[in-house]
Amino acid sequence: MLNRHAREFFTKLFTPLAKWLLIRGVTPDTVTVVGTFGSVLGALILYPMGHLFWGTVVITAFIFSDVVDGIMARLPERKTTNDGRWGNFLDSTMDRLGDGAIFTGVAIWFFTGGHNLAIGIAALTCLISGSLVSYARAKAEALGFDANVGIAERAERLVATLVFTGLTGLGLNEWVLFGVLVLLALASVVTVLQRVWKVRTQALV
Repeated sequence: MLNRHAREFFTKLFTPLAKWLLIRGVTPDTVTVVGTFGSVLGALILYPMGHLFWGTVVITAFIFSDVVDGIMARLPERKTTNDGRWGNFLDSTMDRLGDGAIFTGVAIWFFTGGHNLAIGIAALTCLISGSLVSYARAKAEALGFDANVGIAERAERLVATLVFTGLTGLGLNEWVLFGVLVLLALASVVTVLQRVWKVRTQALV
């Protein structure tokens, strides 16, 4: 849902920046890598220190690079002989790294200074179930199947996690974050099952 409705808005918003970067010789791959490592550092340094709000601000700022690099790759100003598969692979790989760092950072804080074992476990559960969501689709497509279904796409999981983690840093009751993480984990499990069922249906045809 977020991918469909937000794409047009953010494309218009960031296209001038994307063009400016291309003119100066910056490649989409560079934006992808820098954005990923910026969000990873924010998640693995600020979150474990208990700076949940500012960690979220830093991560969110760098995550927008995921929008910018895609716009750059599609602009006619970009001169390349690459067919796009390398960029797609790099982007997907960096996405998994960034997502993993976010849930790991949340888990570290609540296992240590946050003193909330339940939230730590919920964050790790989201990490594992989210990875399965991505793997199920990637493996299905590698085998020639379509698995583009599910109620818990990456954008929804990421936005919910960042919003409620940041609000927790501002004083929101931490059990609200726990509830959100549990719901995300359950939604991810449902998404995996939906993808497994769709692939199974196609395999039987």
